[in-house]
Amino acid sequence: MTIFRILLLTGLLVCAIATACTKKPMQAVIIYMAYSVIMSVVWILLESPDLAITEAAVGAGVTSILFFLTLRQLNLIDRDQKKKKDEEQEGEHE
Repeated sequence: MTIFRILLLTGLLVCAIATACTKKPMQAVIIYMAYSVIMSVVWILLESPDLAITEAAVGAGVTSILFFLTLRQLNLIDRDQKKKKDEEQEGEHE
């Protein structure tokens, strides 16, 4: 059980650093979702099911949806996909 807790805390630390260091907003939101899911498991291990449910619903659910909608409004999701397609097309022409 102790090894599992260490793995969870390591996962939390990695997710927190990765969210702060990533350049693409879409990836940051996905990593943030993983952080929230891991945190909800930590709350369960700490015997706080009410906080675990809240973290899962609000952290991984509602907040992530709001981030996705914000990225959509700022056209950052479409811009990343278009940039990837343009790079692929340039690679084919060379």
